Amino acid sequence: MPVIAVAPLLVLWLGYGMASKVAMAALVIFFPVVSSLYDGLRRTDPGWLELARTMDASPRAILLQVRLPAALPAFASGARIAAAVAPIGAVIGEWVGASAGLGFLMTQSLARGQTPLAFAALFILCLLGLSLYVATDRLARRLVPWQPFQGD
Repeated sequence: MPVIAVAPLLVLWLGYGMASKVAMAALVIFFPVVSSLYDGLRRTDPGWLELARTMDASPRAILLQVRLPAALPAFASGARIAAAVAPIGAVIGEWVGASAGLGFLMTQSLARGQTPLAFAALFILCLLGLSLYVATDRLARRLVPWQPFQGD
């Protein structure tokens, strides 16, 4: 389902405040994060799982001590993507119904023919997305130190 199709419903249900924008951003980031984590959990090295079973580990211990640490690099990838696209969800929420914010500013400035102001808001959104990506990448590098990252 296209997320933009849900935006008017979220504004209707949650109002014009921050809640609808947060819900929209959460919807946009939910699927990349969950699908990355799920792939990471499924792609755990079978040798590690067999070793844990040989050592008579409980299913809970296998999940917490083998599968989740093995899935952290995939989760970090999903989190990086989510950090970059989260502002898109917020802007969509602001386009549909808001009285403040960068999305609202873009809509209003374009309606009034103030294209430079709309581009300035777009530039700030680009910087916000880039800074969120970089912050998430740095956090991922600290939380998953055993994972070699491209460019290291």
